Amino acid sequence: MDEPGWELLSKRDIHRGYVTLTEHEVMLPNGDVTRYEVDESVPCGAAVLGLTEDGKLRLAQEYRYPVGAWIYDLPGGAANNGENPADAARREYEEETGLRPVDLVHLHTFYQNPSRSPTPIHLYFCRSATPGTPIDDDPQEVVRTVAMSVSALDERISTGEIVDPVLLISRLIAAQKGFLPDIC
Repeated sequence: MDEPGWELLSKRDIHRGYVTLTEHEVMLPNGDVTRYEVDESVPCGAAVLGLTEDGKLRLAQEYRYPVGAWIYDLPGGAANNGENPADAARREYEEETGLRPVDLVHLHTFYQNPSRSPTPIHLYFCRSATPGTPIDDDPQEVVRTVAMSVSALDERISTGEIVDPVLLISRLIAAQKGFLPDIC
C-alpha cells in the first residue's frame, strides 16, 4: 500500500545544544500546511550486546537523569558525523568497557522514536573482545560494566526492571538469530 507522505517546505533550528530540535514546515497529503518538531540531535546510534569469556552478557549500568534511576542498558551511543554505524559501535564499546569487539555482527536497525526522530539505532552482537582503552572524560556519563547471565536478564525483563528499549530489542533479536537462547 503506497500512501502519500508529507512534503517538507522548510525547516529551521529552534534549539541547538546537546539536543537539536528542528521545526519543519510541511504540507500534509490533504494540502494543509503545519509545523512539526523533529529531534535531529545525532545522525545515528549504535549499541553492542557483547558476551564475556564465560558466556555472560556484558551490559552497562548508567544513571539516566530523565527517569531518575540507574538502569541497565548496552554499551553504545551516538555516531560522530561521517562515522559509519559499525565503527561507532566499536568505538563506543571500547570507550565504555575498555574492550575492542573482535567479531561484530549486525543484529538489527530500528528507530527508537520514529514519531519525532529520524535517528536509526544500529544493534550489534559480539562474542569476543580484546583489551582496549576505556574513556571516562564525560562527567555526565558514568558507566559501570556489569556481567549478567542470560537467565538473570530474562528474570529482570519479566519483573519490569529492564526498561531500556535497545537492550530489550537486542535480547529478542539475538534469540531470534540464534546468538542467545530463546527467551524464557
